[in-house]
Amino acid sequence: MGVLKIKELNYTYDDYKIWEGDWELIDGLPISMAPAPMIKHQSLEFRFAKLFDDQIEDCERCEVLSEVDYKVSDDTVLRPDVVVICDEPNDAYLTKAPEIVVEIISKSTAKRDEKYKFEIYEREKISYYILVYPDELIAKVYKLESGKYDKQGDFYKQKYRFDNTTCKPEIDFNNLFEKYRK
Repeated sequence: MGVLKIKELNYTYDDYKIWEGDWELIDGLPISMAPAPMIKHQSLEFRFAKLFDDQIEDCERCEVLSEVDYKVSDDTVLRPDVVVICDEPNDAYLTKAPEIVVEIISKSTAKRDEKYKFEIYEREKISYYILVYPDELIAKVYKLESGKYDKQGDFYKQKYRFDNTTCKPEIDFNNLFEKYRK
């Protein structure tokens, strides 16, 4: 009797782009995206994108996008909630690291966002990584310093200026979260 050998999964971007539904690809492993996020998640995503967009409106080099494919490598494609990109060619997907990435945490994505994506974004030298916790109304801001993320703080009501970026936006977390405190 023969031995059945199971090929290790190692999908690539070519496989990814023909799949139906919403997926991410991390080190060749396909990961199905959760069903449409809760309303609060979507609302926070929109508010972050709008606030960043308002801040960089006059900056011709930068733009804000949400739910866009970021092709890190041939076997890793991520779809961050919100990104601020600068000097990016108009392609079908992001080809260089965004300056800012925002991920809004849900129970089904927490480990992926806090561990796997954290490590990938750090390795790819993304200047700022923001983890947003909708239930607690807290944003954890990480800034890349000497190749590693340094936690800048847990932001609830404070302002934060993103100085290590091309257009240097500032977010007032009090205004951002105020709607949800009622």
